[in-house]
Amino acid sequence: MREASTSPIIQVAIRGLMPVIQLVGLYVFFHGHYSPGGGFQGGVLLAVSVMLGRLALGMDMSQVVFRTGIAVGLSALGVLIYAATGLAALLAGGEFLNYAFLPIPGLDPPGLRNLGILLIEAGVTVGVMMALIAIYDEIVESRSETSVIATFE
Repeated sequence: MREASTSPIIQVAIRGLMPVIQLVGLYVFFHGHYSPGGGFQGGVLLAVSVMLGRLALGMDMSQVVFRTGIAVGLSALGVLIYAATGLAALLAGGEFLNYAFLPIPGLDPPGLRNLGILLIEAGVTVGVMMALIAIYDEIVESRSETSVIATFE
């Protein structure tokens, strides 16, 4: 899983599929902004596009597109966006995640709800995408370490 695929057909196909999957993931995210759901599914699709790149191009080449080390931090950022949106409404006198109470001047309650849903969906999308990439990268690293250890025994 660390090495690139030797098939040029797979490499070209994956390079063509990655942007399409990312566009569909962004569409699902933005559609979730206007209706229930979308953040989790969009995050999964965006993560899959990165994982396909890792499978086809190999871990070393795919690091140019997305480095392994930043996934955990960005996953925490997604959770922070979600929690901060809910806490801002709570501290402003409303219930947790009651977007109408977000302390943003100049917006009426429908505008606040629209912005609140966008923030929540963005937090979920970033959190899910980065968590899945971090899990995948950790599995690949642990497999490569155990295979190296097994060859020396």
